[in-house]
Amino acid sequence: MAGCGPSGCAFVNGEREAIQRRTLRVLFVAQMFSGAGLGAGVAVGALLGEDMIGGRGYAGLPAALFTIGSALAAWYVGALSQRAGRRPGLSLGYGIGALGGAGTVIAAAIDSVPLLIISLFVYGSGTATNLQARYAGADLADPARQGRAISTVLVATTLGAVIGPNLVEVTGSFAAHLGINRLAGPFMLSTVAYAIGGLVVAIFLRPDPLLIARQTTSASDARADVSRLAPERSRAVRLAVLVLVTSQLVMLAVMTMTPVYMRDHGHPLSATGLVISLHIAAMFFPSLVTGVLVDRIGARRVMSLAAIVFAAAGSAAAAAPPQSTAALGVALVLLGLGWNLGVVGATALLTSSVPLDERAKTQGAADVALALSGAAGGFGSGVVVATSSYAVLSLAGGLVGLAILPILVALKPRGGGDSEVPLPQT
Repeated sequence: MAGCGPSGCAFVNGEREAIQRRTLRVLFVAQMFSGAGLGAGVAVGALLGEDMIGGRGYAGLPAALFTIGSALAAWYVGALSQRAGRRPGLSLGYGIGALGGAGTVIAAAIDSVPLLIISLFVYGSGTATNLQARYAGADLADPARQGRAISTVLVATTLGAVIGPNLVEVTGSFAAHLGINRLAGPFMLSTVAYAIGGLVVAIFLRPDPLLIARQTTSASDARADVSRLAPERSRAVRLAVLVLVTSQLVMLAVMTMTPVYMRDHGHPLSATGLVISLHIAAMFFPSLVTGVLVDRIGARRVMSLAAIVFAAAGSAAAAAPPQSTAALGVALVLLGLGWNLGVVGATALLTSSVPLDERAKTQGAADVALALSGAAGGFGSGVVVATSSYAVLSLAGGLVGLAILPILVALKPRGGGDSEVPLPQT
């Protein structure tokens, strides 16, 4: 950088763009590994909980535990990032997620339900950190390309997340060879993957994008028009958080019970892994397009598409023949796509609506709400299926997702339309 003064620091010769490109490369690699950790655990978490705890109503407990754990993690990762930057926050979050994965394997090995509960709670740190990384991709992005920056980080998760669930048979066989419950095998992969992701961030995410963004943003620019636009920004933040919460609730509720539903109807673990990997791919891979849509047509219009896709996903899952892997796969792909549209749109809106000096803390708080809604969806899904059916759960999820439309209407900008109120940036 050329130097710093009272109004901030200045870049020379495209330094900002060079640092942003490096940041995205590092996050891309870290997310590939953390995606494998996420996908492997998600594929069998409900099955392991049902096996060790017993009872259909407890099948949603693992998802509830690691999403509650991810709520705590979202808070501390956001708080640490606010104080010290993205690098320490993300690397610590991945490291704690790896500890949770290791604890889950040990719990299965010694058949300890209390240790399983604690470990799944700690494992949630990896899930939260995986999502928090999307914010780091936008810290130095040009305002006109924030959607694409967020999407680049999310799409990297696809590579690992698709591989992880498809290794459930291999890792399961390895666990069985060691005399451990086969369902603990994927958590071995999660442990290693999260640990590598944490190391990549700790070693290579330099300089820290959030710290650089603060140093290079003029103090006067950071304060410009904040008071005048505060009411609109507040409405935008509320909208973004509500869409994040709704998207996570619907996605996790239906996704959590799908492996249990498939096993009950004779599907092998390999088929379950395939469906879940397709679902997770649909959660992240469409980001290549979603980010461009956000930048071109606006976050609110993208979030309205999410509502429609969620409704289609719920209907497709309810109507899918129980023995049809293909039909369930289509339903779960739609579910993942709805989540992607909602989360990418809401993330871009939230990022553009919060000043830099409050950004990481606000993003962490938003992801706390996201995680708690996921916990409610994960645990509640087991209860709903135990007392009614998978079809009822799916239809209810579709209706909740469709509720994004009236939320968008209720919190539309005072002037109408799809206008945003982005903060000035250098």
